Amino acid sequence: MTKNRLEAFSDGVLAVIITIMVLEMKSPHGATFDALRSVIPIFSSYVLSFVMLAIYWNNHHHLLHAVERVNGATLWANFHLLFWLSLVPFTTAWMGDNDFSSRPVALYGIVLLLAAIAYFILTRTLIALHGKSSTLATSIGRDTKGKISIAIYVVAIPLAFLHPALAAICYTVVAIIWLIPDRRIEKRLAS
Repeated sequence: MTKNRLEAFSDGVLAVIITIMVLEMKSPHGATFDALRSVIPIFSSYVLSFVMLAIYWNNHHHLLHAVERVNGATLWANFHLLFWLSLVPFTTAWMGDNDFSSRPVALYGIVLLLAAIAYFILTRTLIALHGKSSTLATSIGRDTKGKISIAIYVVAIPLAFLHPALAAICYTVVAIIWLIPDRRIEKRLAS
């Protein structure tokens, strides 16, 4: 399998995940702006999840542009990532429908944590395939942002049982960290 086919498949899966997520959102009953108040938690969880999925898509795109080939281990690592991302619509809906209650917020964090770990595994699998001196390996370096993200999730999950809003803020902080584009792969490929 070529890396292009893997990328196209992954793009399709992420598009379906986003589509499922938006279809889960229902319009409020009532034609007033006050009626919108009831869907604020649902919309908030959707926005956070949409941004998270967009970040994964963006980074996955850059990741695959930095590699020359994929192998069987890469395919399984990629499916591992897609599995956890496919659970985002479920946890997003549960969290939004229950006004960011502790258990849904904790489960949302667990899914984000496992997706982050799966992405880390995917990068390490690709680095093992291409070598430690490859463009990918030198671009990713120590993956400080990835490690910080995992650490924040590990703190936020138990925090969700004490202060779900603070845990949701932690998830938002991770999104903000990744919204600042990491240009290392682009710079390496351009040079």
